[in-house]
Amino acid sequence: MRGGAGAIAGAPRIGRSVACLAAAFLTLLVPVAAAEAEPAKLPDAVTRQASVRLSDGKALAYQVTAGALPVEGPGGELLGEVSYTAYVAAGQDRGRRPVTFAFNGGPGASSVFLHIGLLGPKRVDFAIAGSTPSDATPLLDNPDTWLAFTDLVFVDPVGTGFSKAHVAPDTARKHFFGTDQDADYLSGFVARWLAKNGRMASPKYLVGESYAGIRVPKMAYRLVKVEGVAISGIILLSPMLNTVMSAEPDISPLPWVSRLPSMAATHLERQGKLTDAAIRDVEDYARGEYIRDLMLGREDPAAAVRAADKVADLIGLPTEMVRRLGGRVSNLVYTRELEKAKGVFVSAYDPVVTNFDPYPFSAERQGDDAILQGSIAPLTSSIVHYVTQDIGWKPENTYMTLNIPLNRSWESKEGLESASDLRKAMAMDGNMKLLISHGYTDLRTPYFASKLVFGQLPPMGDAGRARFTVYPGGHMFYSRADSRAAYMRDVRWAYSRGN
Repeated sequence: MRGGAGAIAGAPRIGRSVACLAAAFLTLLVPVAAAEAEPAKLPDAVTRQASVRLSDGKALAYQVTAGALPVEGPGGELLGEVSYTAYVAAGQDRGRRPVTFAFNGGPGASSVFLHIGLLGPKRVDFAIAGSTPSDATPLLDNPDTWLAFTDLVFVDPVGTGFSKAHVAPDTARKHFFGTDQDADYLSGFVARWLAKNGRMASPKYLVGESYAGIRVPKMAYRLVKVEGVAISGIILLSPMLNTVMSAEPDISPLPWVSRLPSMAATHLERQGKLTDAAIRDVEDYARGEYIRDLMLGREDPAAAVRAADKVADLIGLPTEMVRRLGGRVSNLVYTRELEKAKGVFVSAYDPVVTNFDPYPFSAERQGDDAILQGSIAPLTSSIVHYVTQDIGWKPENTYMTLNIPLNRSWESKEGLESASDLRKAMAMDGNMKLLISHGYTDLRTPYFASKLVFGQLPPMGDAGRARFTVYPGGHMFYSRADSRAAYMRDVRWAYSRGN
């Protein structure tokens, strides 16, 4: 996910432009030494005792710790701090109990989406049809928390959450804000947390959502190869595995092939006809006749018409419109046109969620995504209150749920892939499990793109140790109760010792 928004814990938010002008003026009046003062360090960690009632009715006692670990340079200099929230169940054998490190994506997203959206012992409903940013979003006990079977560490990369750099922007970019740097220092964080908390003997899992489909496989390979930390399982939700799937749309058919089944699933769901069998027919067409017709191009004008007519029927847009587009329908077009008659456009993250079109007479879609931007306010408010008031850890800096500038300046963002890291990590450990899961109607990271990548991974021993699953719903398919319940059954398989 992408974006930029946050809240300052324990202080009113000041207009950024006014604050920047004031800061620039004040630097002319203060001594150089004061102007160059290092950013304040994050406060010492805070630990609290709590409990949650699970879905089986039993109470689970645990301790929650909010804090940060430093990131140091070769000479021991402080480069930055990585904030985290860790949950450890009481009365467990910590040598045998799994510990899971959870990451969201972006790049530039904090861990809040997985933290209070799915895994943690506290949960808030968000990204559901009919919700608005100003709706009350109470933080309630989560009876489906993964804490029932694994300890949890939610990690906010530098530039997200309360995590921060302690060096100049150019130096921070060099150490933190790129694909390789990201996997490097976050792997170091995992190794350091394990050693500091005496958990090196525990089974270790990595969970990642969205862009973390790039981050987590790279971390898993680096952890075992460089840090000496073996990973028992990788769990990816709605992951991006290969940005090449979106490259060269004027030449390559892959962007259109990978996206078509999710658009078709959206149309089928609106008709109450979404089934696995119906989707398999779309997949067969996408990687068969559709890709052939797209590749024929001007050599066979009838092929373009044939493809456009079929696509229009599958996704529910007017035939003439799809013909004008050559059978290639982008997310911007689809999310704008699907409900245009109602004066709304649908979310690319889950098309059942809509918001009003602020420019209904514009030739192109303008406006924010109902889920991407719409979830910032409730999630930020909930997590800041929880960490600063309920847990009592009180950083003074801004909490960044989604960091737009970081995302836009990310190094090596194009042409990325993580399948090679998955291959190498799984080849080194024949017991490592892999679970990749998607929502059918996610247009942002379409499931078929990952399915095509997954299909090319060699078995490497027991083919059953890697699974690919799809559920009704979008990017956060777990916001739907039935999909969350089905997903939890598959997650428990990933943590089981057998197949």
